[in-house]
Amino acid sequence: MTANEPAPTDASSARDTYGVAQRRSDALWEKIAKDPSGLRMLTGDRPTGALHIGHYFGSLRNRVRLQDAGVESWVLVADYQVITDREVIGDIQGSVRELLTDYLAVGIDPDRATIFTHSAVPALNQLLLPFLSLVTQPELERNPTVKAELAAAGKSAMGGLMLTYPVHQAADILFCHGNLVPVGKDQLPHIEQTRVIARRFNERYAGGEEYFPEPDALLSEAPTILGLDGGHKMSKSLGNTVMLRMSADETAKKIRKAKTDSERTITFDPEGRPEVANLLTIAGLCTGRAPEEIAAEIGDAGSGTLKVMTAEVLNDHLAPIRARRAELEKDPGYLLSVLRAGNERANAVADETLAHVREVMGMVY
Repeated sequence: MTANEPAPTDASSARDTYGVAQRRSDALWEKIAKDPSGLRMLTGDRPTGALHIGHYFGSLRNRVRLQDAGVESWVLVADYQVITDREVIGDIQGSVRELLTDYLAVGIDPDRATIFTHSAVPALNQLLLPFLSLVTQPELERNPTVKAELAAAGKSAMGGLMLTYPVHQAADILFCHGNLVPVGKDQLPHIEQTRVIARRFNERYAGGEEYFPEPDALLSEAPTILGLDGGHKMSKSLGNTVMLRMSADETAKKIRKAKTDSERTITFDPEGRPEVANLLTIAGLCTGRAPEEIAAEIGDAGSGTLKVMTAEVLNDHLAPIRARRAELEKDPGYLLSVLRAGNERANAVADETLAHVREVMGMVY
């Protein structure tokens, strides 16, 4: 199976789709290790505030790894996506600044990565119109990720921007001809929709030539970090997070209050003891040790000892990131210059892409 293997067309065969995506992802990891040339990664986040360790271990650390491996990196600050499901948008400028600070603090290098915002790149967003001509309403309505976002927002009616969110994401990826998108399993439907849009554009408008690549999902190898309240994914809205910007004392306090269970002996059992396993996973990610090894070391010392150890190794691991973050916060002018430079480059690429799209569609006058 190669990295260019086509995805199944039957939307009901989710298991087969995941299997194909996993094999393509494995092939990509092998290519990255041997020769990353020709790979262009597009990734990003909604600016809803500062980031937490779930973001860090789940995606940020991996982005830095790919950047350092030589993969061309494009990082989107998806400010337009803040308004897809929110009636009160809050301080978007402040949230963008927090997000950018976290990006740079963890090691995303603006000399090797293009960091840009949705709203500053008009040509990217204009691609939404021709891309919408390539999808049907039922295709958009049955996207499981859109349904999940709608449910999480507590809404019964879907807004137009939410409905077309997968198409907007396709524009994000394809405007720069991205061909590699690091995602979790739950985001696969979006990548498959982007592949369909690229394929249909090439067939309908580009005469069968591959102008837009069909991007591949690079599936995350990182385990999911649960919230400290147990049972939920780590989420800022639930207040169950350890934020990257927190102090060591704040982190220790958060970890002390983390939910565990009444069993004294510490074991690594993600199914039967998810809260304990979560702390062991965090400690393992910070130290490079297996969670089972840490559990055996703690043994009968109980959850209190586990919490102390987890807080200590987490604070040690985050110390250089937090130090860098503190430096960056003192220089907002530098942060703005990074974003402006990224927006300038993104606009140049988006303008070129849109010009070519108009040409192949016969819309140059």
